[in-house]
Amino acid sequence: MNIYDIAELAGVSIATVSRVVNDSPKVSEKTKAKVRAVMEQNHYTPNVFARGLGLNSMKTVGIICPDVSDDYMAGSVAYLEKSLRTYGYDCILYCSGYQYQDKVNAVELILKKRIDALLLVGSHYAGDGEEASTKYIARAAREVPVFLINGYIHCQGVYCVLSDNYQIMYDTVSALTEAGRKRILFLYDSNSYSAAEKMRGYEEALRDNDLPIRKELEIFEENKILKVRDRLLAQENLEFDAVVATDDGLAVGAVKYARQKGLSVPEDINIIGFNNSELAVCCEPELSSIDSRSEMLCKTAVDSMMMALNGHPVRHKKTIPCCFIKRRTTNF
Repeated sequence: MNIYDIAELAGVSIATVSRVVNDSPKVSEKTKAKVRAVMEQNHYTPNVFARGLGLNSMKTVGIICPDVSDDYMAGSVAYLEKSLRTYGYDCILYCSGYQYQDKVNAVELILKKRIDALLLVGSHYAGDGEEASTKYIARAAREVPVFLINGYIHCQGVYCVLSDNYQIMYDTVSALTEAGRKRILFLYDSNSYSAAEKMRGYEEALRDNDLPIRKELEIFEENKILKVRDRLLAQENLEFDAVVATDDGLAVGAVKYARQKGLSVPEDINIIGFNNSELAVCCEPELSSIDSRSEMLCKTAVDSMMMALNGHPVRHKKTIPCCFIKRRTTNF
């Protein structure tokens, strides 16, 4: 029996349970009596976390991301730090890498820093959808509230804020087909939750527009511009008239490919990136890209975290719509 179980049985938030444990005057006597009755019935002994929510806040939040050299990750960390500062909170940053055991170790290490909550940046922490791959996050959520950015885990104490990657990819591919594009290449560099949602949107849009799903048009490649260019150049018999990519770097590689092949962009081939990064405006021609609205994701995550820490109910899943930014690599 833990603080989450008591909160659920009493019909209150974990922060309210903590306030009852600490006899806070902010909680009504009626609510205190109800929560204490549930605690007594279930022989619950408050732990350090339950007391710490009320008394020993360090005003510090842990942030873990796989790789801060990644533009998307670096931007997200900056947005999170900015939002936390407005609430008077500091942050501790760990870069975990992508390997499972390294992520487990990073979470265990950061929990030793007496943080008030934990932010995980990126859908890689959502694992492969199996419970076993996210057990270490479930363990962390028994100690502090955990907020996952751009991934989804169904787990008590884990709150997820994510972009609607499926819908924007579905809408974008549908727009390409309506503009007459028939062979749309899907470039991706990860098998993460986010990438899987983008691929699902891509494939369902093809089906709904009566186009076949051609596995040869789904290409996995490292997110390096020249590697993407060379990979496409090596596919001599591969024909496509549009490209959608899960990151701007992949899409810029496709632009480089088109230039070397003597193809006109967007007349011969439409190319669309993802994340609306600085690469999109550095590219020539400037790259049309999907804006995943990472600043809004991060702000929403921090706002939700503060609500949870202050005893207010918070939805376990919040979805932020993406938007398409048209530039010069598309003509629809």
